[in-house]
Amino acid sequence: MKKLIYILCMFLIFTACEDVIDVDVPTDKSRLTVDALMRIDTTQASSTYYAEVKVSASSNFFESIEPAELEQISITNLETEETIALFETFIGSGVYQSQTTIDFMTSGELVLYMEYEDSKYAARTTYVPSVPIRKLVQGDATLFSGEETEIIVAFDDQPNRTDFYLFDFDFNEYLVTEDTFYPGSTFEFSYFYDDDVKDGMEIDISIIGVDRSFYNYMNQLIVQSGGDQGPFQTPSATVQGNIFNVTDVEDLSDLDNLADVVDQENFALGYFAVCQTFDKSITIE
Repeated sequence: MKKLIYILCMFLIFTACEDVIDVDVPTDKSRLTVDALMRIDTTQASSTYYAEVKVSASSNFFESIEPAELEQISITNLETEETIALFETFIGSGVYQSQTTIDFMTSGELVLYMEYEDSKYAARTTYVPSVPIRKLVQGDATLFSGEETEIIVAFDDQPNRTDFYLFDFDFNEYLVTEDTFYPGSTFEFSYFYDDDVKDGMEIDISIIGVDRSFYNYMNQLIVQSGGDQGPFQTPSATVQGNIFNVTDVEDLSDLDNLADVVDQENFALGYFAVCQTFDKSITIE
């Protein structure tokens, strides 16, 4: 294979000056990209929660992604009618934070509101519970190369409700599952890492409760990227989340019924979700 690559490279050197080739690459308008997945760890003793949103501006293919500077960003709890403003951690970071409480984040409907380059964006969500990881051990099975590392995960699904889960397996690796085939039961499965995972490495694994819409969104991203796509990186094709352009909308209390009002072309990428998470770590042996 190395010899083949060398021969191809030499061929390109000798022929590069002969023809100019125009390559059509994917193009799309610059879009606001929003990382607003807020993980709530209710096992912590403190009731304080630091809400954080990361924003950037996507661009055309091969161009860089830069932090975005918002004119305004806030989160409103529609039940308590309380609003918190988020502020940039430092100029040019694209990271906006605010101190609030777990009660604020987990009770009632929440609306994320942003103003950016003369446009207004909003998303609505509610807190989604999860369940703890019951079992996290290293197995000895492999797949194709024989060098993979098996991690066995188990959790107890809650009965009498429909649940969707997002697993964060560290290294920007994600998996989604729903309890259609194991409602109210213990579900155990294996996840395999490639040979980049070495002995002595500590891996952090999270189970995150999500709703059906976020489950579908993440499933699309994972399928597009072959399994290594984070929820807020620019996907290989445009996948619309739940962040609408509401520049011409006056009432933001009902974002589920705005299809005829919102700007369907100038939407933002990313997703706003508030989810309970349970974390565990394992050291590879």
